[in-house]
Amino acid sequence: MSPRRNRPKGGPNVSADQGDRSGRYGGWQTTESWQGEAWSVRHVAGASAEGKTYRCPGCEQLIPSAIPHVVAWPEHAGVDDRRHWHKACWNAKDRRTTRVQRPRNAPRF
Repeated sequence: MSPRRNRPKGGPNVSADQGDRSGRYGGWQTTESWQGEAWSVRHVAGASAEGKTYRCPGCEQLIPSAIPHVVAWPEHAGVDDRRHWHKACWNAKDRRTTRVQRPRNAPRF
């Protein structure tokens, strides 16, 4: 049996800018259209989640560290508008309604 090769497929001349398939966040980045505007969507692998927890705006539940998820933000916006979503919540964002009601003193995420 021959040893496993840990080199990226496509040879040494493949840059990370080509679709950002192997970015530093362990995932890839795409552009999607939602609510009439373009959104940058980065798929984050669980191993590169940095030990932080985030609150998903789709279901208002916590995303624990080491769980694969999606980071999405409007293309024209800055880093302050990034939101971390569960993959299933991001895929179902058009089918969901805003049924979750927060109490008045609950923090907004």
